[in-house]
This record gives sequence, C-alpha cells and structure tokens, in this order.
Amino acid sequence: MENRKRARELGIDVGVLPTGLLNAITDVAGVKVGHTTFFRKDNIRTGVTAILPHDGNLFQQKVPAAISIANGFGKFAGYTQVDEVGTIETPILLTNTLNVGTAMTAAVRYTMAQPGNEDAVSINAVVGEINDGYLNDIRGLHIKEKDVLTAIASAKPGKVKEGCVGAGTGASAFRYKSGIGTSSRIVKLGRRRTYMLGVLALPNYAGLLDINGAPIGRELGQPDLPRDDKKEAGSCIIVIATDAPLSAMDLKRLARRSFHGLARTGSFMTHGSGDYAIAFSTAYRIPRKFSKNPVAVPATMVSAATTPFFQAIIEATEEAVYNSLFMATTMFGKNGRVIPALNISDTIEVCARYNVLNLSRRLTRHKR
Repeated sequence: MENRKRARELGIDVGVLPTGLLNAITDVAGVKVGHTTFFRKDNIRTGVTAILPHDGNLFQQKVPAAISIANGFGKFAGYTQVDEVGTIETPILLTNTLNVGTAMTAAVRYTMAQPGNEDAVSINAVVGEINDGYLNDIRGLHIKEKDVLTAIASAKPGKVKEGCVGAGTGASAFRYKSGIGTSSRIVKLGRRRTYMLGVLALPNYAGLLDINGAPIGRELGQPDLPRDDKKEAGSCIIVIATDAPLSAMDLKRLARRSFHGLARTGSFMTHGSGDYAIAFSTAYRIPRKFSKNPVAVPATMVSAATTPFFQAIIEATEEAVYNSLFMATTMFGKNGRVIPALNISDTIEVCARYNVLNLSRRLTRHKR
C-alpha cells in the first residue's frame, strides 16, 4: 500500500496557531471517531463515519451544538431540531446520500438500546451525507443498519484514520481522490486559559485547488476525467468539536466561519454542493430531565472572546481538507472509473516554488 503523509509532515504548515498532539478532532478530550469501510467487488466504494462527543448516554446528557449551512443542496438529517434547541442527542453520522435513512434508523436503534432510554419516543438522529455515486454503486444501498452500528461501536479516541476510509471511501475533491481529513488547533485566552478545537472534514466538491496560497490546480492542471455533470457537484461536511464552553449561538457562529477555510482551499460551492458544518462543545452537558430545579445556567464564554476560535476554525478546516487529499490513494470504482490521488512530489514542488513550505520541518523529518 502506498505510504502517504499528512500535509504538515511534508512541510505544509497551515496558519500560525499550534496544533494538538494528534492534530485531530480527537485532541478534544472525550471525542471518539469510528469508521465502517466498504471496498467490495469493482463498484462498491462507500462507508460510514461516526463521531461521538462523549462516552456517556448522549440522549440523557446532551451537548450544546449548532449547524450552519453554506449551500443547502443536500440532506442533513436532524438539522431543524438542532437549530431549534441547540443540542445533539445521538452520535453524528456521515454516509452517502441514499443511505441517510438507514443511518437514521440505526442511530435510533442505538439510542433506544441504551440503558435509561426505555421511555424514548422521539429521537433526533443527526446524519450528514455526500454523494459518492461517481465511484460507488450508490443505488445498491449496500450499507445496512448493522454497518452503521459497527462504526459507532468501533469509535475510539486517539489517532484518526484518514483518506479512503468510512464515509470518505468514495469521495473526491478538485477531481482528485479525497476522503476523511482532520486537524486541530490550540486556542489560548490570556496566560492561563487554553482550549482545544478539532475538525473532521469530508470534502467531496469541485473547485481549483490552492494549498497555502500556492495555485496547485492552475500549475498542475486538474485530472481530465470523463465529462460528468454529477461529478462536478458533491458536498462537504465539516464536524467541529471544542472543549471551550461556547453557547449554541456562538457554536453556530463558529460553524459559519469554517466555510472560510473551504474557500481558502479553492472551493466555490457549486449549485449542486451541499456544504454543512456542525459544531459542538464538550465543556458542559444539558440533561434531558430535571427533578426539582428546572434552571440550569452553565458558565459559557462571552461572545467577545470568540475571535481566536474563528481563526482556529479557519486554519483547522483548511488543513483537514489538505490531509484528506494527501492521505487518500488512487481509487478505481463503478463503470471502470478512476479518481487519481494528488501527486505529492509535484504538489510539493509547486509549494516550494511559491515559498509556502516550512523547509526546516521537511529537513528534520528527512533526517529522522
């Protein structure tokens, strides 16, 4: 198997803020990620990715959350309730367009099966999607409920698998193979307060690729794929986690800024692209029920302190997209179609020519 490296390992440092230890969404304590990957026969290229905000019962101990939409040509299940009450109560699931219903049913079954949820009669499953039908036999509806439950059960902290895994198995961006990508940033407020912000991105969109300002798409040209209007559509799902005590209102503002990170990669959000961002905080929980005291007033950050988080989300989103491209490998799929991987050596050459590489990092890595 081809040995791919993440963008930062190759000297592509995005922005100025420091990353977490893993440079992943799982740098936010308690967050777990799991995948189920379908690579079968010559035409099944799809999967499921699950993101869990904490180890407990999400239905009973919800987390504050918000969703922002840049272009609504998509199917993001659960949006209206999240927008209304500002919480999520199930794992966040990512899959392909036609398997959203399957993922919702699996999320409902998972939630009903948890101890303490025996009286649950309304569950707001949160599911985002991309259309992977260029490489994948999407009409075959190959993902079943058990596959979604497997992704949830396999979710774990630590290093996150990137590239052609989970919901990113059949994804592509800029006509190159993409997939799952992740990144994180440390945000310091004053001398003592430090917070973590992490992003998991699933880019599947058109555009002209820029990396750190270097015009990769213009310099290298884009792969000359067979003309297919549907291929020029796509979507992007951005999942954002932070341990900062942000309100649902400020989480929505944070999610909205993530689209600036997409723009920096060269995305222009085509007519048929569904571009969504969901953000949640692990800093406090909102109980489903109350006994005697119905008033819960968590200590949330004042809005005036959120600006550094806006910088962090732009940087982390941009880098997560690059990681999805750098870690993905060439993929063959339905009808003999192929999406090539980004050529690393040519890309690095262009980045060097435009002086956007951290050469000291590359030399250090080489010596090791």
